[in-house]
Amino acid sequence: MNDTKVVIVPCSGIGKSYGTVTREAAYDVVEDLRPDETQLVALSMLVLGDETARAAVAQLPAVTIDGCKLACATKMVRESGGTVAREYAVLDAYRRHREMKPAGIAELNEGGRQLARALADEIATGIDQIKRSLSADWADSADSEAEKSAESAESADDSSSAEADNA
Repeated sequence: MNDTKVVIVPCSGIGKSYGTVTREAAYDVVEDLRPDETQLVALSMLVLGDETARAAVAQLPAVTIDGCKLACATKMVRESGGTVAREYAVLDAYRRHREMKPAGIAELNEGGRQLARALADEIATGIDQIKRSLSADWADSADSEAEKSAESAESADDSSSAEADNA
C-alpha cells in the first residue's frame, strides 16, 4: 500500500461534548487503529498559521472530523491549502448510533466513548479506502509513465529505421 500518511484534523470545540468526541475519535485512529498511516494535526495550529501544520495539510490528504455544523476543521484545512479527502461529522455518527449519547467534557461518559470508537472505526475504514485510492492512482501514474517511455522508444526506433532506409 502507498506509504503517504493521511492527516487527521479534529474539531477543537473545547467545552462541548461533541468536540470531545471528535478528539477522542482522532486519538483512537492515530494512536490505536492506524498509527503508521496517519498523522494528527491540531486545528488550533492551522488557525495560528503554523507552517508545519499548514505544510502537512497542503502536502497530504486530510480527514476532518467536525463537532458541529460550522465545520471549522473542514473549512480551515481548505483555507490552509489542503485537500479534504474525507469529512466526518459527529452529529451524523450520532444519528446512526442514537443509543450512544455523549455527555461530559473533560471526560466523556460511556456513551460518548462508544460513539468516539464507532466514529474512529468508520474513519479507519475511510483511511483504508483513501490509501487504496492513492495506491491505484500511483499505479496508474506508473503505468502511464511506462507507456510513454515505451512509445518514445518505439518512436526513436521508427526514426532510426526511416533514417537507415533513406541512407
